[in-house]
Amino acid sequence: MVALTASFAAAPSAATITMAMAKKRSGGTVCYAELSFPSFLPKQVENIKDTFARKLATRIDRLPVPVGFSDNSIMSSCVRPLIQSKTSPVVLLHGFDSSCLEWRYTYPLLEEAGLETWAVDILGWGFSDIERLPPCNVASKREHFYQLWKSHIKRPMILVGPSLGAAVAIDFVANHPEAVEKLVLIDASVYAEGTGNLASLPRIAAYAGVYLLKSIPLRLYVNVLAFTGSSFGTSLDWTNVGRLHCLYPWWEDATVDFMISGGYNVSAQIQQVKQKTLIIWGEDDQIISNKLAVRLHCELPNATIRQIPDCGHLPHVERPNSVAKLIVDFVQEDCYKEIECVSQY
Repeated sequence: MVALTASFAAAPSAATITMAMAKKRSGGTVCYAELSFPSFLPKQVENIKDTFARKLATRIDRLPVPVGFSDNSIMSSCVRPLIQSKTSPVVLLHGFDSSCLEWRYTYPLLEEAGLETWAVDILGWGFSDIERLPPCNVASKREHFYQLWKSHIKRPMILVGPSLGAAVAIDFVANHPEAVEKLVLIDASVYAEGTGNLASLPRIAAYAGVYLLKSIPLRLYVNVLAFTGSSFGTSLDWTNVGRLHCLYPWWEDATVDFMISGGYNVSAQIQQVKQKTLIIWGEDDQIISNKLAVRLHCELPNATIRQIPDCGHLPHVERPNSVAKLIVDFVQEDCYKEIECVSQY
């Protein structure tokens, strides 16, 4: 359960970020003016103090996504890019039972670097409208994400998956390789055998487990496990960010549906990934050993690995500057090679 819940953990002090999000670029398109929160977010968003979470929350939108397993389009939550770049769009997934707010520190850095960046909520988590309760198993999550890509992104993407989001990304690229140009995997949870024994729980026991999953004490514990040195008040605020999406009335049903479906088991799909892949890992990850980073590097046919010192399970939250630089360089490296080739003539 701890490995699955690690994505709840939020960020260290915002002082680690060198960019001021409130900055307005004259003549540019990136502007973080104060906006009201979308009406579909739980009202408790108003209680969040984290400036970066509040700013990114104002950007969350819902887009219609048609899917074969529902008669109606699903109004699907994401943060859309303000800019369109010549490079492939960067699409950010999140970890288990998390949301696009997981990217509140790194997203603005990627956008400031000129990348066309999406942050997408995986079906069953985040802030999509699933009041009609569609299935939230692996196949449904995959189809929903594919249809979102097909309807709105429409170009081969740089797909970024942290923690369990890495399993989502590998499952997706194995089934839809045409949609992914490159892959970035961050402290990847790709060797777990699905939800394990949780899949065989009676439904009443599964609901009891999900109730615990939403609890503030458990989420506080995960924050302490993932990060150190934060005050109780700060940890409590991070916990409120991480559990905001759990306040929807359909969250428990969607999470139980995922648990009893068996979850992600992608270890056999890893070697099917042919796309160039960047593996990012926090050297001090207490959730998933960095020995598995080495294993993953060996099993992926076309991968490089970069480890971040003094960093735990969520580098994009704990070391956003480092992660943003690695992603930007990875996205733009082919452009640099083209420039070098041209300059030689």
